[in-house]
Amino acid sequence: MSVSKDKEHVFELMGNKAVPYGSKKVIVPGMYFSSVVARKDMVSFYFFPIYYHTEEFKTLIPTMIKCLKGKTCFNFKKPEQVNQKELEALLKKGVQAWKTQGYMQ
Repeated sequence: MSVSKDKEHVFELMGNKAVPYGSKKVIVPGMYFSSVVARKDMVSFYFFPIYYHTEEFKTLIPTMIKCLKGKTCFNFKKPEQVNQKELEALLKKGVQAWKTQGYMQ
């Protein structure tokens, strides 16, 4: 895993292995994994592995699923909406998926 952005309000992670991406299979330095964006009234957590294996991941996060907006974005407006055990399980499964897909070493 490598950090691709580390700014005041944005933190972003990518896989650490160059991979082909898109219809033209352009080689990118790493496949996007996740990011956290601090906003005025909430914190957004973008988690790309859930896009590929939606049902598998949803079973790991029964309480946090309420905060999933769209396919890959969680919007947390209150700290109690973040369940640490579910978040850790989600990230662990995501890393496992990225390794299986060959997006990270």
